Amino acid sequence: MTSPAPSATSASGSASGSGSVLDLAPVIPVVVLEDAADAVPLARALVAGGLPAIEVTLRTAAALDAIRAIAAEVPEAVVGAGTVISVAQVADTVAAGARFLVSPGWTDTLLAALKASGLPFLPGVSTTSEVVALLERGVTEMKFFPAEAAGGTAYLKALSSPLPQARFCPTGGVSSASAPSYLALPNVGCVGGSWMVPGDAVAAKDWARVERLAAGASALPRG
Repeated sequence: MTSPAPSATSASGSASGSGSVLDLAPVIPVVVLEDAADAVPLARALVAGGLPAIEVTLRTAAALDAIRAIAAEVPEAVVGAGTVISVAQVADTVAAGARFLVSPGWTDTLLAALKASGLPFLPGVSTTSEVVALLERGVTEMKFFPAEAAGGTAYLKALSSPLPQARFCPTGGVSSASAPSYLALPNVGCVGGSWMVPGDAVAAKDWARVERLAAGASALPRG
């Protein structure tokens, strides 16, 4: 299953024209790669399983090369960069071919760089005040992180009435078991998780297993 790729962002951080990153699939795989050589077969397996949006986190030395490889060799994937925490990383990931950006938190300096990138972006929040501050700055789509530690579904449900304009991608501790509860919420567009890219499967290069797990994740219903 291939979904339309997001294009340039509006001031809200959502994609214009072809839709939002939050709408590409019910789950965005959060990928940590130690070896850039695994990037292309992993991305192909995820796309084949119905998960085109792939967040490669900047937690390893291989991350930028992995983003470059996916962008060059798996055009049907919408590769993004995660754990973006500096202006320099925004520039580096854009140059590598990232098509959306995700941060675990934000500052005004980082937010300005995310907006200036021209890409869809999801700044991280974990408190009501952070959500209100982003809404004040014209951003309506956010990463809720760390989701389970920050209050989980109960917290997001409580935000939906007073702040209905905010939409979230909860990430951090979300599992195949808890994902449906998040996706049932009206203010959740998708979730981020890594259960479909288990470390042992990646180490064994068991891309068929990754594809099967991705297919299960892509079939999760959204509220």
